[in-house]
Amino acid sequence: MTVTIDVKQDVSGQPSTAPLVQRRLLKLALEIGPLVAFFTITNLYDIYIATACFVPMTVVSLIASWLLLKRVAMMPLISGFFVVVFGGMTLYLHNDLFIKMKPTILDSLFAAILFGGLLMGKSWLKYLFEDEIHLTDDGWRILTFRWACFFALLAVLNEIIWRNFSPAFWSGFKLYGIIPLTIIFTLSQLGLLKKYEASAN
Repeated sequence: MTVTIDVKQDVSGQPSTAPLVQRRLLKLALEIGPLVAFFTITNLYDIYIATACFVPMTVVSLIASWLLLKRVAMMPLISGFFVVVFGGMTLYLHNDLFIKMKPTILDSLFAAILFGGLLMGKSWLKYLFEDEIHLTDDGWRILTFRWACFFALLAVLNEIIWRNFSPAFWSGFKLYGIIPLTIIFTLSQLGLLKKYEASAN
């Protein structure tokens, strides 16, 4: 589904980027909001109460994204599915192993899909982002390989953290460690995007 955004002009006659910035901030708030709540409640109470809040808040976040932004990105949708499944198992079996393992399994799945695609000569990221990013085939292959490696790294980091630290530290690392790492990694790919930029036509 294509969403049309009206671009308004500012007083100088130039197109305003305000609507786009507002949409991106709203998207960021909807994605991070449940994670912030999970971290806060884990520290105030325990991981089970936090999980009981995290699951419905994630569902509400996805619904709000659809209603307000008219779309739900594929990765938050898949992540939301895993939150519901593993969060539900955590609460039903009263075993926090499931919610702690969720990032490991999800990131490993993303890495396996991307690596598997490359082995088959496919750059799956291209099919997800080709309307927003225009790269040569070499550029897509390199970008896909780097993201696959990054997802594998996140899976390893999650295993190290949850196995060696408290639930509160683990939930904090998801918020204050994983998110900054992802932002830094994403920004580090700007040079690649510029080097392998292709025509939109």
